Amino acid sequence: MQAGEGKLTLVVIGVGLIGGSFALALKRAGKVGRVIGVGRSAANLARAVELGVIDEACSSAADAVHGADIVLVATPVGQMGRVFAEIAPHLPAHCVVTDGGSTKSDVVALMRQHLAAQLAHCVPAHPIAGSDLSGAAAAQYGLYDNRRVVVTPLPQTLPFAANLVTGLWQACGARVYAMTAAEHDGVFATVSHLPHLLAFAYVDMIVGKRDAERCFDFAATGFRDFTRIAGSHPEMWRDIALANREALLAELDAYRATLDTLRSELANADAAALTERFERARAARHGWQQKFIRGNG
Repeated sequence: MQAGEGKLTLVVIGVGLIGGSFALALKRAGKVGRVIGVGRSAANLARAVELGVIDEACSSAADAVHGADIVLVATPVGQMGRVFAEIAPHLPAHCVVTDGGSTKSDVVALMRQHLAAQLAHCVPAHPIAGSDLSGAAAAQYGLYDNRRVVVTPLPQTLPFAANLVTGLWQACGARVYAMTAAEHDGVFATVSHLPHLLAFAYVDMIVGKRDAERCFDFAATGFRDFTRIAGSHPEMWRDIALANREALLAELDAYRATLDTLRSELANADAAALTERFERARAARHGWQQKFIRGNG
């Protein structure tokens, strides 16, 4: 441990909503004494320092991790291989490496490839929180309060490393759950990645219509609610889709089969089947929403 009276030195690579909010929460909890931010945009890093999200900005990940106690890689998943390769020769032996990516099997594979000497200190993780905002200005206190975080330790991960990452997320106010990487990717292909693909595809379909402008002019709250996540970061979601493509292809096939059945019900004017489907979905959605409101979602 370095600065801050025995508190941790945290390096955040990718200072945006996820990484920035992690830093703010740990600062408030008194768990870190120094936060170093790394990123591609000098303007974003300067803004992060101005807002107190980080204490110091660094353009080089390799330089930043010297003396680090914990490194959070909060870049899009497509950039993580490059980041891991860059920091690997410069990590202190005791340093714990974690991430905030929305897919885990690919992150585990990249850690095995680039951080072989550090695997015992690697703890992949995924905070289930976010928005369509990005950059240091999106960072906020309380983002993780009562939210779920999934950790997927490797078989080689030492207990102290897993416990450190778990404890830090708990200090952020989160509830931490452990899964294997494959279990994680299957679940989130269903409830997160597929909805994003559908929202992007649906809006893009409208863009391609001859009367697209008129359609958008008359779109209201239903359109807003269904398509909110189509405002998410394109590069990030491209990387997520490609990283989890096998699970997503299976989900897309299942959804397409459901759409085919729905189309048949509509074409046949099968009111009973449509009503049963809509009622079943409505009940499930209502049950989930009540759990989510109570903080159990």
